[in-house]
Amino acid sequence: MEDLFLQLYVRAKAIIESLKDESGQDLIEYALVVALIALGATVGMNSVATGINTAFNTLATRLSTAMNAGG
Repeated sequence: MEDLFLQLYVRAKAIIESLKDESGQDLIEYALVVALIALGATVGMNSVATGINTAFNTLATRLSTAMNAGG
């Protein structure tokens, strides 16, 4: 995943450097950085959500088993 972000950053940097007009270049760089952070957060949140869902399902299964065994 880190390689993907590095490749995206290098490509974005190359595009920015190829522009002749440097006015507004900082704005474009900031926009690309924000976009990469948003993409990383989206991908990361998917993994976190999956982990949380798995943890809650495991907890529910164990509680259900404990309730049935004790009753």
